[in-house]
Amino acid sequence: MKKTKAKHILALLLALMLVFSMTACTKTEKPAEQPAQETPAEEPAAPAEPRDFILATTTSTQDSGLLDYLLPIFKEKTGITVNVVAKGTGAALELAKNGDADGVLVHAKAQEEAFIAEGFAKERFDVMYNDFIIVGPESDPAGLIANAPNDPIKAFELLAQTKSTFISRGDESGTHTKEKGYWKELNITPEGEWYVSAGTGMGAVLQMADEKQGYTLTDRATYLSMKDELGLVIVTEKNDKMYNQYGVMMVNPEKYPIKEAEVQEFIDFLLSDEGQELIAGFGKEEFGESLFVPNAK
Repeated sequence: MKKTKAKHILALLLALMLVFSMTACTKTEKPAEQPAQETPAEEPAAPAEPRDFILATTTSTQDSGLLDYLLPIFKEKTGITVNVVAKGTGAALELAKNGDADGVLVHAKAQEEAFIAEGFAKERFDVMYNDFIIVGPESDPAGLIANAPNDPIKAFELLAQTKSTFISRGDESGTHTKEKGYWKELNITPEGEWYVSAGTGMGAVLQMADEKQGYTLTDRATYLSMKDELGLVIVTEKNDKMYNQYGVMMVNPEKYPIKEAEVQEFIDFLLSDEGQELIAGFGKEEFGESLFVPNAK
């Protein structure tokens, strides 16, 4: 009996051991944990290409302060920097003809139309106008205030007759072109010590006329912006022959690799309602009148 009972207990133990052994064998081994892969850091975005272009323009848009007023507003809207080269209209157009400018803003329509005819631009747009005036010393030795207050042709005739000091731009600018037209109408070739060809910009010419107590032809905007620094007064003004129109053009992109998109945005800005309103308001608060009258079509 004891042997039989012992056999049963041994058999039971062997069975239990077998069950435990099989259970252990059927368990799925847990795979070893893989080390976490690091997510590669994102590459920093490449900085945007700076957007800019070169604008060849007249000294009057610079000296009057108009561009200092408009360009920061334009840059804030578009991110485009306008690099200004201010020269007389003739020199500004030559710069563009040499491929050294992307756009031009000038004021000698005949020269601008020739620029287009020669293939350097495809189209010009009226932007604004002001007028030319003749300024001189308060003493007015040539008598223009009394005898030619609204007649530039008569005024130039008196200047030649009295040999009163006259400072010419002498730089083929829009102002110089206008002056030469007056002399041509009179069939007079100005020469002698009284006639000084400065070959420089409008601001410098006004300062020279002031120093020499002489006369000069100037656009009204530049004169008004400098009036408080000068002893010059307006002696002749307000005649249709003293009209001063400004135009803007893109240099022909088929001729030179210009910044076409940037120039187009600038032209669109000048011709837009916003741009025209900004031009209309320029100078009103400080001078009591607009220095330029917008007239984009």
